[in-house]
Amino acid sequence: MHRLLYRYLTRSLRRRLGDASTIIVTPYRLAREFWVLKVDITYWIKSAFMISMGILSAGLGLKGFLLPNRFIDGGVTGISLIVNAVSGVPLAILLLLINLPFIALGYSQIGRSFAIKSILAITGLAIAVALIQYPIITSDKLLVATFGGFFLGAGIGLAVRGGAVIDGTEVLAIYVSKKSGLTIGDVILLFNVLIFATAAYVLSLESALYSMLTYISASKTVDFIVEGIEEYVGVTIISSHHEEIRQMITGKVRRGVTVYSGKRGYGKSGEKSSPGDILFTVVTRLEIAKLHAEIDKIDPNAFVFMTNVLDARGGMIKKRPLK
Repeated sequence: MHRLLYRYLTRSLRRRLGDASTIIVTPYRLAREFWVLKVDITYWIKSAFMISMGILSAGLGLKGFLLPNRFIDGGVTGISLIVNAVSGVPLAILLLLINLPFIALGYSQIGRSFAIKSILAITGLAIAVALIQYPIITSDKLLVATFGGFFLGAGIGLAVRGGAVIDGTEVLAIYVSKKSGLTIGDVILLFNVLIFATAAYVLSLESALYSMLTYISASKTVDFIVEGIEEYVGVTIISSHHEEIRQMITGKVRRGVTVYSGKRGYGKSGEKSSPGDILFTVVTRLEIAKLHAEIDKIDPNAFVFMTNVLDARGGMIKKRPLK
């Protein structure tokens, strides 16, 4: 076993670094190659788990809530549900066929790994819809719209976390936004307006209105899962008391700080060129008010500005909350 691992690591190292004849295989290089292999394996296991959970969740949203009540969602899934309601073609087949052009587009726009994982994810969803006997949870229309959207959105979000999609709408939106002046959000909105207008004509106006609630529930759930339930804020602080503020953040707030070397530009008293450190830290939204109060105690004239951070990992961000 050890010999096979050694041979694999040696070949991988020489393949990655280039000319095999000039590479000296050292213990450090082998250890680094083993670390790279470990990270890759961990990444693929996490991706497979996320995508599998996404498939099961989306399948429950579709078969346990939306399909029995003739509700739809936005995006490619919505198109598949409309065609299924009109033609009776099995949803599993429609999910595969309608998503294929978007996956081909994703292959050219994003990459091969994304396309392969997305094909596997969509195929897995089609198999789940065709073979797994999900229970019909409820026929209450409001509950169907809310929780059907929740489970479907959770499935889409988990798949995205795993590096794939089970709905090709965003791939189309990325492509169209590059070719036009529209943003990705604009493209998705226009796409879904057409879908819900079609649903109102083909199904009924009531079904279309409830389906809009489904879409809102699904999109909010996707946002929570992809961007994180905790909302982080990046805070930049410029002050002549930067060292005292830095000690306060690391001591009282228990957060890490990045210190940049800067130079003051133009203040109330005129042009200045005195050097000074710029502080940057990341906190949760619940900690902003307390952080402002602590900064005001040290320097009420400090310049503080904030930016949204979609997600954060590492450092001290998840270790100790503000007391």
